Amino acid sequence: MQITKLQVNNFRNYSAQTVEFGGGANIITGKNAQGKTNLVEAITMCSVGRSSRTPRDKELIRWEQQRARILATTQKRGGKGSIEIVIDARENKRVAVNGLPVSKMGELMGNLSTVFFSPDELKIVKSSPADRRRFMDITLCQLSKTYFYLLSSYNKVLAQRNKLLKSTDTSALEIWDEQLASYGAKIARTRRHFVKKLADHASRAHAYLTDGKEDLVVEYQGVEGEEVEEIRQNMSFELIRNREKDFKNGFTNVGIQKDDILLCAAGKDIRAYGSQGQQRTVALSLKLAEISIMKDETDEYPVLLLDDVLSELDVDRQKKLLGAVKGFQTIITCTHLPSEIKSVLGDCTLFSVENGRVTRL
Repeated sequence: MQITKLQVNNFRNYSAQTVEFGGGANIITGKNAQGKTNLVEAITMCSVGRSSRTPRDKELIRWEQQRARILATTQKRGGKGSIEIVIDARENKRVAVNGLPVSKMGELMGNLSTVFFSPDELKIVKSSPADRRRFMDITLCQLSKTYFYLLSSYNKVLAQRNKLLKSTDTSALEIWDEQLASYGAKIARTRRHFVKKLADHASRAHAYLTDGKEDLVVEYQGVEGEEVEEIRQNMSFELIRNREKDFKNGFTNVGIQKDDILLCAAGKDIRAYGSQGQQRTVALSLKLAEISIMKDETDEYPVLLLDDVLSELDVDRQKKLLGAVKGFQTIITCTHLPSEIKSVLGDCTLFSVENGRVTRL
């Protein structure tokens, strides 16, 4: 899978720009605040329908403009495709796939699969469980529209249940509990199976990155059970058992919104006790594992987006990372490209960005 062309109009600091990418490594250099990350953000929008930097779409519109537009041209084994996103200051965001408007965001998923890594992605290791759940969900939504709709349904039911917990009328609580356990069980089973695959791939990636000096253990932490019915029963039991606590707190204390991923390396919980270097290496291992899972599931590599990551890694880690991702499309932003790194990449497509203008070198 590749993105062959990206067109942006009135997006962030770009008035009008077209960028044609190569099929291998694409290096975008430039000083800070010139627009490198904005290009990556536009690609992410076409992949998952939302920005990696802000939940407010209207912030993406260029200053004093009313509308922003992104158009990505893609190439998959099945042929060429296109994704268009229009963000309007007065209306809802509009999305079209292959020229046809889509009314549900789930229909966007899988048309342009990406793996995104930036310094902020260290959050998947060192920050809250919510960041690790987001990591799972972004990957799984790209792999399965069904998962996207299950997650959306679960979150709607959860919001209704939490609203009910704050009211005096609790007559419908059992109905919401039944739906929450039903949706939650399917999501939990999918996540559990995903983490098993993640553990295998991440362990190998971590051994590669650390020259075999550290073992990485990755485990799913959530509602107990292997199959959907078992998980549903366990979740239903826990919802009943925690009902009094839920009423007291005014929110639901049980469910997939509490899931986490255990990450242990060198015999310790890296989430809490790892050094910054260890946490960075584990995050990188998870991202490399994500690429492998997407390749296994779709028989195509995703587009890898590395936004200012090289500056966070020592030269040895830089070389190992770039050596691991050769052979499929990668888009890398950096302030400059060291000569030793360019030698690892070999043939690559070079761009420079200055004040919202992209030049192919």
